[in-house]
Amino acid sequence: MGISDRKEREKEEMRRRILDSAKKLFLEMGYEKTSIRGIADDIEYSPATIYLYFKDKNELLYVLHQEAFVEFGKTFEKVAHLETAFEKLIQLGYEYLNFAFSNPELYELMFLLTAPMETLEIRDDVWEEGKNVYFALENLVAQCQEEGHFKNANVPELSMMIWATVHGLVTLQLRKRCGMFSEEEKESRIQGGLNSLIQVLKAY
Repeated sequence: MGISDRKEREKEEMRRRILDSAKKLFLEMGYEKTSIRGIADDIEYSPATIYLYFKDKNELLYVLHQEAFVEFGKTFEKVAHLETAFEKLIQLGYEYLNFAFSNPELYELMFLLTAPMETLEIRDDVWEEGKNVYFALENLVAQCQEEGHFKNANVPELSMMIWATVHGLVTLQLRKRCGMFSEEEKESRIQGGLNSLIQVLKAY
């Protein structure tokens, strides 16, 4: 390995270290209470080192947000082998729950922290990753309609309803709003909620 290759690897390792620290602190302390100095202290480097890689904490959170959506987008790959669009849509619901509960920190960054969306107001680029994932869902619903499902449905509105319902099930659990139920009952009710949505979609 040449000198330039080693330097590039070391640069990428430092960038990853900064991002991992930022993610930990954002989730532990919240966006407002996390500072560049705090991240620097956590990795035992000076704040100046952070600024060599990222402009500010907005950019740090934005990059983490993008990465989370790229990972989430892989759920669509897990249903690609299924034969019909409707089968893919149904399985995608289960994959959504599995992703959220297996990766609660990523889900928090994607959907439950407000700061990533606020950074878009001061950036020139478009939120491509989130947009691509959402419109992949909308395209799948449109394909279901072409197969004969949802004949009289407005595809964008139905897509939003599907996403909002599954997101709501996840959020109730991750934000601990199901404390009136036992752990076993929580899981049963969340899975039952998704199953009920599927039955509604089948009858649509």
